[in-house]
Amino acid sequence: MQILSEKPVAMPNVYTDLDLAREVLSRDRKATAEFIGRYADPVAKYLRSRLLPRVDLVDDLAQEVFLAAWQSLQNYRGDSPLKSWLLGIAKHKVEDHYRRRLRESLVDLPDDDGIQDPGLNQELRLTGEMQHRWTWEILAELPEHYGLVLRWRYWEHRNASEMAQLTSRSEKAVERLLHRAREQFRRKWIDREGATPAKAKEAK
Repeated sequence: MQILSEKPVAMPNVYTDLDLAREVLSRDRKATAEFIGRYADPVAKYLRSRLLPRVDLVDDLAQEVFLAAWQSLQNYRGDSPLKSWLLGIAKHKVEDHYRRRLRESLVDLPDDDGIQDPGLNQELRLTGEMQHRWTWEILAELPEHYGLVLRWRYWEHRNASEMAQLTSRSEKAVERLLHRAREQFRRKWIDREGATPAKAKEAK
């Protein structure tokens, strides 16, 4: 079933969040149209930021988010904004995707003793327009499993121990993957700095 078969048209905000949830549950078509109109774009934007460069997955995952939302909407009590509640579901769907993909990536990594994790310093702090753009572009250029593990670590704030439990892999294997991902990210960042004219750097 295609929940988001067409780009929704935003409707006037005539419902409170709790009223909207109740009307959607009662199968009111106007309320359902407003529900999609209010939240389809924020959900898609969130998913896109977590899945780049795999934007081809955004629509399917958005379908999953809204399907899960409708299946559990009776549990919504209005304690938080409906948008936040939906993005919480989206976060879980993204983490499910990370877990599936990274479980495959963590199988055959060779042992690497004595890893010194230098961290990412300022690369992922998004302190300025250029840093922000570079970060997204470099994450999109990395092999998928490297981009995913960095997003999971820094965007979703999961540590290596948590990621290991969620992927049924060893903590050491996750640390090795993080180490390799950080190193590739750093090399690409340094390459860009070396290729950027001085005036552009000053504009940061």
